[in-house]
Amino acid sequence: MNTQIIDIPNKKSASCVGGLACITGASSGIGAEFARQLAVEGYSLILVARREDRLVDLAREIASDYHVTCECITADLSELQECDALVQHLQTQTDTPIDVLINNAGFGAVGRFDKSDISNDLKMIDVNVKALHYIAHQMMPYFIARDHGHIINVGSVAGLMPGGPFMATYYATKSYVVSLTNSMAEELKHLGSHVQAHALCPGPVDTEFNDVANVKFSLRGISAGECVSYCIDEADNGTIIIIPNLMVRVGVRLSGLIPKRAVLKVLARSQKSKFDK
Repeated sequence: MNTQIIDIPNKKSASCVGGLACITGASSGIGAEFARQLAVEGYSLILVARREDRLVDLAREIASDYHVTCECITADLSELQECDALVQHLQTQTDTPIDVLINNAGFGAVGRFDKSDISNDLKMIDVNVKALHYIAHQMMPYFIARDHGHIINVGSVAGLMPGGPFMATYYATKSYVVSLTNSMAEELKHLGSHVQAHALCPGPVDTEFNDVANVKFSLRGISAGECVSYCIDEADNGTIIIIPNLMVRVGVRLSGLIPKRAVLKVLARSQKSKFDK
């Protein structure tokens, strides 16, 4: 794990009006948009991703535009020791404790389950499930001790479905995220804690995810900006499961009225139509 603090000299001094936020998977898409929008609110940032060049470019852009301090951490969160090193670093933030933790790192893939690359499937589980679980588990006591803050686990509307034929591993990992977050939120309520846990469950969002997963969506995607803005507002309102698209929210509700077998059949047909020919 490599750490680099990016600050712009000879400018307005770095602001911590909003506190400190840590974002994993911050180099592009939803993660990068969280970084920009939290910087607007005055948060200093700890940005985590594998791609150092893109991470540093984003940090310089944000530090220059919004005059906040950005700390870059390059880490491969599919490796447990990298997750542990990150947690150890985050727990040392005592002068300016972390107020917002966004577990955003993750990826997907399409194809028949029996034909999938098993090494890629296992890496997906490592990033989408194990890394998120480990970081949330190790950081939750840190938040509870301060009785303050938000933990946002980035899931997907896929996690609200009964399964995902032809994206089986991805759907399963996101179901885990939703279930875990619901449990975290309920336990925090039982403790009487002011800490809040949320699962962001977007439908299609116009990001690099689509290229990495090699999918094409039939439903129009929303922008990462729309997704993140809605999430921040709903998190402030205490919403646990956050779905930033009206059509997707309606679809989720309707799917609950339809037999699971019928939902799976529709999903299977939809996923197969996404394959690149």
